[in-house]
Amino acid sequence: MTGDDADLAVETDGDAPKSAAGTVSSVERPIDLAAYDAVVYDLDGTLVELAVDWGAVAESVLDVYTEHAVIPPTDDLWGLLGAAGEYGIRDSVEEAIAAHERAGARESTLLPLGGRLIEAVEGGEGGRRGPPAGVCSLNCEEACRVAVETHGLGDALDPDAIVGRDTVDTHKPEPESVLAAVERLGGEPSRALFVGDSRRDAVAAERAGVSFAWAADLIER
Repeated sequence: MTGDDADLAVETDGDAPKSAAGTVSSVERPIDLAAYDAVVYDLDGTLVELAVDWGAVAESVLDVYTEHAVIPPTDDLWGLLGAAGEYGIRDSVEEAIAAHERAGARESTLLPLGGRLIEAVEGGEGGRRGPPAGVCSLNCEEACRVAVETHGLGDALDPDAIVGRDTVDTHKPEPESVLAAVERLGGEPSRALFVGDSRRDAVAAERAGVSFAWAADLIER
């Protein structure tokens, strides 16, 4: 297992940052969002902080395996989700995770970068200012939409470009979800930027051929 693969394997708590994430390259600062035709943001840890106990989520998923008399092949949350289809319990596992995420989205906290998006809209003449923006998250799409509505981010984001773990066939760090968000914004990967807070985000951007920026770098600019 490579170093990157090891980091991804232990990342069980949504899009939380990892200590090794700082080694991943990103665009040079200062970051000019206007230089891109489309900007895609990670959700949890980037725009908002979901109130989710990921340990409790993992326990709920393990309960699903127990209810179906299936021995869990791993104790890694996303590994359990990935393996669920082999046992015919994918929908039940997905719903167990999504239920926590929806509740956590309703109780989520707006982060500084999310606040800046709202301020940019309020300060722009005639609505949204800057390139079109969307979301690509490891959280389920419904939870993403709940968080967007809860914090009034709807005017800052294209509603057609809210891509969650269950929107397309694969999720981060695979590139399809990032590419789907870029396409829905009418952009090209070579002219798009993905903003996130984790190694998983950075790897997804690299695989998609999309430039990557750390959320913290946009706050500090």
